Amino acid sequence: MVLHFDPKQCLPSSAELPDSDDTPVDNELQNLIPNLLEAILAMVWPHRLDWFFGVDMGIYYDPAKPAIVPDGFLSLGVERFIGEDGRLSYVFWEEDNIAPILALEVVSKSYGGEYERKKAIYADLGIRYYAIYLPNQRSRRKRQPLEVYALTNGSYQILEGCPVWLPEIGLALGRERGTYLGREREWLYWYTQDGNRLPTPEERVQQAEVKANQAQAKANQAKAKADRLAEKLRDLGIDPNAV
Repeated sequence: MVLHFDPKQCLPSSAELPDSDDTPVDNELQNLIPNLLEAILAMVWPHRLDWFFGVDMGIYYDPAKPAIVPDGFLSLGVERFIGEDGRLSYVFWEEDNIAPILALEVVSKSYGGEYERKKAIYADLGIRYYAIYLPNQRSRRKRQPLEVYALTNGSYQILEGCPVWLPEIGLALGRERGTYLGREREWLYWYTQDGNRLPTPEERVQQAEVKANQAQAKANQAKAKADRLAEKLRDLGIDPNAV
């Protein structure tokens, strides 16, 4: 009798693993900023089912080690939806060992090793791009507001420019002032290769409303013109309905 051993069967599943590290975020920006990036992606890739964006979700890469929890991360080549309830966490051995292509850390008042410890872990995991964002203006004296690194020969090298083009993703990542959920400040956005910022869901709604109002205005103008013409015809003793 031949026995077939599947090592994956001995590994814990996502249902058996903690789905967070129980460490609360320092401020809501750590969730709002990646949430906005995810929302824009959902508008840009409405029919793609091969991507997943996690927000404050644990990434399990070694069953003997605790999860690492980026503020946000993007994976390509994985199922977008897992059941009705979605993923509890991102478990390498349940995702065909596909590492996220991008990890994002939003630096808060409690420094979390974003520039050293986490950078080393993400490099070991083979995460292609690592972005570190400093939302606090007062903390930018020694660091760039947004630093994006690319993994080259096992170590991260900083990429120049803003927005920064990420060819494997097909989008650029950058920052500028805008409004999200009614809050005006600097946010992170996705951009096209030629530097055009992709609109947020709120902006899409506003654009649709503007187009609808413009169409209604044109319709009103056309009706008013038709009414004036009909009135002139009646003054000439002509029934406009008979024309």
